[in-house]
Amino acid sequence: MAGDPGPEGWEAWLDRHGPTLVLLARQRVGSRADAEDVVQEAFVRFWRSRHRARDATAYLYMCVRRCALSWRRGRERRLRREEAAARQEAESLLEGPAEREERRRAIEAMLGALPEAQREVLVMKVWGGLSFPQISEVLGISANTAASRHRYAMARLRARLTEEPIP
Repeated sequence: MAGDPGPEGWEAWLDRHGPTLVLLARQRVGSRADAEDVVQEAFVRFWRSRHRARDATAYLYMCVRRCALSWRRGRERRLRREEAAARQEAESLLEGPAEREERRRAIEAMLGALPEAQREVLVMKVWGGLSFPQISEVLGISANTAASRHRYAMARLRARLTEEPIP
């Protein structure tokens, strides 16, 4: 394979290319330490499959680039998950009994404004977790009618929520 320094030359080869590989990784990751970790991971991947490469140097650079991209995508996913978890924690800390009670009253008022047939289906579906066939059995109606009532109830609630959002 081209660019392969042979068994004795790997250390010198890595010394020569190492700083450039870290610089390449640094373009994609946040810090020098992260870039060094990426280069180390890339070299391990490179080493395991180096026998398949036509040009060892080019292949190692490709491994570093791919590892850096993978590292960045993983970091972005982790940050999104952490932000979502932090937002949920903050929301629950800011929500006390008074806020929950206000929300409950607003939801009950909106449900109370629905026709009884739609309200029954909505409660069984959303809070009860029943399927439309189960709801149809409870109410003695067809599953299609239950689904239609649910759809109409949801449309009314959406329209009402655009007018006056729940606190």
